[in-house]
Amino acid sequence: MSDRLPDGTYRGWADILAARLAARNAGFRYANLAVRGKLIGQIAAEQVDAGAAMGADLVTLVGGLNDTLRPKCDMGRVRGLLEESVAKLAPNCGQLVLMRSPGRRGPVLERYRARMEQLFACIDELAAEHGALVVDLYSAETLGDPRLWAEDRLHLTGEGHRRVAEAVWQRLGHPAESDWCSPLAPAPVPSWLTRRRADAAFAREYLLPWIGRRLTGRSSGDGRAPKRPELAEPACGNSP
Repeated sequence: MSDRLPDGTYRGWADILAARLAARNAGFRYANLAVRGKLIGQIAAEQVDAGAAMGADLVTLVGGLNDTLRPKCDMGRVRGLLEESVAKLAPNCGQLVLMRSPGRRGPVLERYRARMEQLFACIDELAAEHGALVVDLYSAETLGDPRLWAEDRLHLTGEGHRRVAEAVWQRLGHPAESDWCSPLAPAPVPSWLTRRRADAAFAREYLLPWIGRRLTGRSSGDGRAPKRPELAEPACGNSP
């Protein structure tokens, strides 16, 4: 989300990473099974078996964070589903990569910080048990900068996605192409009125619809299919 290409399609950190890997590996193929808004139960039921069956050299699994943002969240169930998912994926791929996802600085992060840190502790334990790599974005101060987050305050901007791709790239052992955790240049602090107007626009355009979906059991990903359900060569338009 929020990394829109000129043709109107979305890119994102995984597409950027795939394009880099493709440039260095002849015959490279890539699938992206992710669908926005999915909970870990949906990921486990709809994506994990398909991902394991591909026998890929590299698999990334990012899940559980959407669960922690729900008003009611059974962290024991989230942990159990993550354990099942990792146990299926790790033996069926060359390298499994897990992620401690970043959080935008602000009241939402503070409200759900305890749950998020429970999730990330579980991810660390599973990585140690199954030999997975962990990309720690949560601890990177820079990725909390609101300027790297889109207007919905839930998804990173294009620059944020680029930095995540670089972080994964380096965690895989490739030479650094940039400093993904370098701070952004100082900028004037917006006035109180500008901030309140932005808050009002955010509440109207994003927060209230989000609450409405939660109350009715809907998700922004309902009815959406994965954009790359099969292993195939990345499109050239996804290059960084």
